[in-house]
Amino acid sequence: MNTLKTGLLAGICAVATGLALPALADQLPRGEAEALGLDPARLARLDGTFQALVDKGMMPGAVIMLIRDGQIAHLSSMGTLTPDGPEMTEDAIFRIYSMTKPIVSAAAMQLVEEGRLVLNAPVATYIPEFAKMTVATGETDAEGKAVTVPATRTMTVQDLLRHTSGLTYGFFGSGPAREAYNEAGVANSELSGLEQAKLLASLPLEHEPGTKWEYSRSTDVLGGVIEAVTGQPLGEVLKARIFDPLGMEDTDFYVDDSADHGRIAEAYPDHAKIGPFGMFDPRSRAPSQSGGGGLVSTVHDYALFAQAMMNGGELNGTRILSPKTVQLMTSNHLEGIAPGKYYLPGPGYGFGLGYGVRLETGNAPSFGSAGEYYWGGAAGTYYVADPQEDFIALLMIQSPTNRTPVRLTFKNLIYPTIIDSKVD
Repeated sequence: MNTLKTGLLAGICAVATGLALPALADQLPRGEAEALGLDPARLARLDGTFQALVDKGMMPGAVIMLIRDGQIAHLSSMGTLTPDGPEMTEDAIFRIYSMTKPIVSAAAMQLVEEGRLVLNAPVATYIPEFAKMTVATGETDAEGKAVTVPATRTMTVQDLLRHTSGLTYGFFGSGPAREAYNEAGVANSELSGLEQAKLLASLPLEHEPGTKWEYSRSTDVLGGVIEAVTGQPLGEVLKARIFDPLGMEDTDFYVDDSADHGRIAEAYPDHAKIGPFGMFDPRSRAPSQSGGGGLVSTVHDYALFAQAMMNGGELNGTRILSPKTVQLMTSNHLEGIAPGKYYLPGPGYGFGLGYGVRLETGNAPSFGSAGEYYWGGAAGTYYVADPQEDFIALLMIQSPTNRTPVRLTFKNLIYPTIIDSKVD
């Protein structure tokens, strides 16, 4: 029998001695759901639906958090941490894969604010190997290699942030550029971020830069750019600039402490493939620090980042970005740019700098508001923020196979819990 646990606590108590409680030290305050405009009965329906999905075998377990007005309005966990393991807990550690992208994009924008990085500067300004790129024509030669032509446009930092770089991914889809990635071993975890970026620079692009949106290793290359500009590994940059200032103690590229290994959530073995690859093991260090998908985190840690972004770049007196920077990141940057082969933001959405951005309340297959921004990870984690409703929702699961239907179910259950809407 799977166990459901729900927390709707009002506040976090301090220890009388003044000693910090590590498990509670860096969490958002907890509020009462109904006072924050959410319907307890509809929240129970949300949890019951996810308990049923767990019972059906869609994933071993899940953690759900809804935040309203900067307070945790609803927090629940159900199922188990691993297929045959203990109960799921709210401090479980999840591979967040592409939910790494908004964090790395925020770090890049910090460098833009400091004048160390320029959005319309060529990527080659920071990594010279990108100076002369080629583009795959879609054809192959007699040896099966991609036929290429010289790129006529320059790949910029903004292209990396909005996935219009011309780069692609190799683990899904088909085409000569994707096949070239796989043959070259782009996904090799023994490559550092900067080494991987330089390897990508030697391979053909799928599109001319700046012409099409295509989900890609753009944010991995952006991580390489950050390393080139700062002279530090990406993990050190994120720790100093985002994780430590916000108190994100359980977010990193690795879980080094063996005492925390028992907190790592796992997928069912037959649901654990991401394309041809298995899920990465955060217990083992490797040179790779993927800016596009290498982080692990907890629902509480990610909530701190999400709330800071909702607040215009600040949390509890600590500012990581300017409000104008957050506005720029969460605005559409795809005017005049066509979708590529696989337009993951979906109908009704554009794309900003690290986020899918909802263009209007209608014309999408899910509830939401104009200006909402979101992204998710390949193992099923999902994050959506709605400034109009002052509402954030986080879903933490590990189920690459079932991520798409589970996310849509989540999205269409969370919005009807709002009974006191801030939107006229």
